[in-house]
Amino acid sequence: MRLSQRAWLLALALLCVAVVGAALVTQHVFDMLPCPWCILQRIIFLTIALLLLAAALLPGRVLFVAAAVLFSLAGVSAALYQHFVAARSSSCNLTLADRIISGLQLDALLPQVYQATANCAEAAVDLAGIPYEFYSLALFALIEAAAVGLLIRERTGAV
Repeated sequence: MRLSQRAWLLALALLCVAVVGAALVTQHVFDMLPCPWCILQRIIFLTIALLLLAAALLPGRVLFVAAAVLFSLAGVSAALYQHFVAARSSSCNLTLADRIISGLQLDALLPQVYQATANCAEAAVDLAGIPYEFYSLALFALIEAAAVGLLIRERTGAV
């Protein structure tokens, strides 16, 4: 059975929401406190979910999916920056991630989800021997590849 484009878009949107749910479980159940770069990646995942949901339900699918690809690239960049730069810093104050979060004021609106409670060095943890941010990186890359595949299907008419 072959899934329709709408089903793929909805599945990818659900995956993004599930990833944020898993991050919240690791935070609130397993006490893995997030830094601003972790929170930024949550915001990016939820933005991608909204874009993919819009692509599934509204006209202009290509535009929404293309935007999701761009946000996936931003997520890959955030995960790489977190691992190679931010995790080696004791402070995340006034970094791009910190400024985006405070600018959107999501940390004040919903602190259980969007409030950074650790600095970057403290948040650098492994899960099953793999740096936590690499899971995020892999999922951003997977979503990006799937979204690009959907764009190609749309372009070639293989819907």
